[in-house]
Amino acid sequence: MRILVFVAFLLTQSVFGQYEILSERERANLRDEILADRFNNLLPELMDRAGIDMWILISREYNEDPVMRTMLPAKWLNARRRTILVFYRDAANGTIDKLAVARYNVGENIQSAWNKEEEPDQWKALVRLIKERNPKKIGINTSDYFGIADGLVKTDYEGLLEALPPEEEAKLVSAEPLAISWIETRTQMEMELYNTLVQITHDIIAEAFSRKVITPGETTSDDVVWWMRQKVTDLGLETWFHPTVDIQRSDEALKSHIESFSNGYKDKTIMPGDLLHCDFGITYVGLNTDCQQHAYVLKEGETEVPSYLADAFKLGNRLQDILTGNFVIGRSGNEILLKSLGEAKAEGLRPSIYTHPLGTYGHSGGPTIGMWDSQGGVPGTGDYPLYPNTVYAIELNTTVRIEPWDKDIRVMLEEAGFYGPKGFRYVNERQEAIITIPGN
Repeated sequence: MRILVFVAFLLTQSVFGQYEILSERERANLRDEILADRFNNLLPELMDRAGIDMWILISREYNEDPVMRTMLPAKWLNARRRTILVFYRDAANGTIDKLAVARYNVGENIQSAWNKEEEPDQWKALVRLIKERNPKKIGINTSDYFGIADGLVKTDYEGLLEALPPEEEAKLVSAEPLAISWIETRTQMEMELYNTLVQITHDIIAEAFSRKVITPGETTSDDVVWWMRQKVTDLGLETWFHPTVDIQRSDEALKSHIESFSNGYKDKTIMPGDLLHCDFGITYVGLNTDCQQHAYVLKEGETEVPSYLADAFKLGNRLQDILTGNFVIGRSGNEILLKSLGEAKAEGLRPSIYTHPLGTYGHSGGPTIGMWDSQGGVPGTGDYPLYPNTVYAIELNTTVRIEPWDKDIRVMLEEAGFYGPKGFRYVNERQEAIITIPGN
């Protein structure tokens, strides 16, 4: 099955918007097809780039390494017993071994390499496999800064060290660069899927911010939140975090960042003249979205968003442009952050940037480009460089003075963006105008 058949996968079952959502069986088939493509065509390249010719992942059931979770076939919701995966890259011969020191084949991609009747000790079976291949470097998932790449737990690490002969133990290195590249790198097949996933996200937000859901003076912000959760469930999808809907209005002071991000938002009745904002993301076939958009509830006599709010929104788009214009291969997250903040402030903006990698996890592996409470840079994860074929939640805000309201507001935006060989693009466009909701 290749791209033509893959595209057909996106055109079946229940309709929502201008596309259709796959059945559970078709999602499983698609997920396994994507995984096979990643193992056979992407992983060898990533191992060569990291200079690691053997990668060992070890997990026990219900305590899975975050990287291993992304490698399990669709019918495996968890690891089984103790699952040990071994990938061996022979670059000279252009081959890659995908093996499991486990009682079972791990789907169709990874073959069992342990006969317990011949060798009852699983650790000894692993050591024999290592010796037969004699790798130069053995990568294991340990990391000081990236939790996603630090999945080898203490018990399994100690068991590995106890089993390895000294000459093999000396080959152990952190697989951090390989683990992060596996998590962050997107394939062509995945990007075809991502376009649909982001469109679904946008369509749910558009329906939530409409009179189908909101009756001004009656509907509360929490009503909209739970409508979004229910909509996702009804479509057979999942949310990867609980959504939020908050309100900015002319007679209420702007909350501080720490109050907004740590204490959440109170449930309020939505009224004409309110500026609404949502934070919402879904999970579909192993990928995630993360999106923030704005809507305005028209007051009596209004037919469009007031110009002062529309102009403020454009400043949010301008901050996005500054940030994504600084995406350059090899530039670290901290370098991108500081350069973008400097340019934005030089233009008179009051920016805050907290952009993160997006993909198989919502807060995924890759360069952190600021946090809302770390605008001077983020040690460790912020020092990681930008690579191509990666996806980011372009998350940021700019504070804008609204004179008719005699107060500041915050334009908070977030959209999925792809950085590839041709530079940056939004996965499926971005919001460039505030959504309008008719009043009474």
